[in-house]
Amino acid sequence: MAFSAYPERASSYQMQSDDDAAWMREALAQARAAAQAGEVPVGAVVVKDGAIIGRGHNAPVRSHDPTQHAEVAALREAARHLGNYRLDGCTLYVTLEPCAMCSGAMLHARLARVVFGAADPKTGVAGSVLDLFAEPRLNHHTAVQGGVLADECAALLQGFFSARRGARRAQAEPLREDALRTPEARFASPAGHYLCIDGLRLHYLDEGPREAPLTWLCLHASPAWSEVWRPMLRVFTQAGHRVVAPDLIGFGRSDKPKKEAAHTPAWHRQALAALLRHLGLRHVVLVAQPGAVLPPLEAPLDTPIVRVLEGAQDDAAPFPDAGHRAAPRAFARFAVNDAPPACTVPDASAASAERAMEYFARYAPPP
Repeated sequence: MAFSAYPERASSYQMQSDDDAAWMREALAQARAAAQAGEVPVGAVVVKDGAIIGRGHNAPVRSHDPTQHAEVAALREAARHLGNYRLDGCTLYVTLEPCAMCSGAMLHARLARVVFGAADPKTGVAGSVLDLFAEPRLNHHTAVQGGVLADECAALLQGFFSARRGARRAQAEPLREDALRTPEARFASPAGHYLCIDGLRLHYLDEGPREAPLTWLCLHASPAWSEVWRPMLRVFTQAGHRVVAPDLIGFGRSDKPKKEAAHTPAWHRQALAALLRHLGLRHVVLVAQPGAVLPPLEAPLDTPIVRVLEGAQDDAAPFPDAGHRAAPRAFARFAVNDAPPACTVPDASAASAERAMEYFARYAPPP
């Protein structure tokens, strides 16, 4: 699906203010929260008198509610805040052109203004499929402006759908006879991306803009997996950074060779190097748990390391039975020497992510 600014309103795009861009970035933060929950990444905020009074992001899948669009959630919160369903003097910012349902709710709420990012050529009714806001027979008219941070909003949506298509293709990848694959039902969080290495699927999270000033390459130790980095991921991506967090083969959502002998530190380093070549990462900072396997020297190891002091914790989700645990058993015999870090943080929490960003902003800013 294509998401873009549409030419009919091109003149209004030039009129966007710095305030509009700032509030749209708040809506983008909500959209990223939707993506991390496995929902289509659309986010919205309602602003009145220079303050956000309502936030929302798409959640129809998890809530089993077809009305749980970002705009509706933000309108509901704003109405509760004001104690009134009429939202006079308010502006709603949303990352995607609103649909008929949401546009009707906005008109009923008597919003003063609606500002959206990317146009939706299939369901948008603020000028794409039709223009509900310009219907002269309605008794209230809300001002509309489109195209604010349209490229960023569209890129987030396109990346989400690209990842989902890739995950579906990966699910169809034949499983090697000497490996196991954890059923998807074991996982509560949405899948990321997959890369096939030696006939085995390697799963990895990859979120944030490709041209970000920093890329945080987060490497787990045994028996953890990429899920441990979720609290940090949210902080890094909200700052406009990119986060890549692989599951080593044998862990998390990655395929799991049945024999312990298949796992060696050298082989896992080669697999990580293949992933990094595939992604072409730039301005990398490594974030690693104690005992994590790091990429080989030909990968970008001239980059600084953030050492997470808390050790890896066991999570039963990726390991339904003992047969899936060949990798943790093999890793228990490895002696992995930890490289000296540029800085240390206590754990993989959001607070530790803030501390790491503060360190690199002060002492090692990106080129």
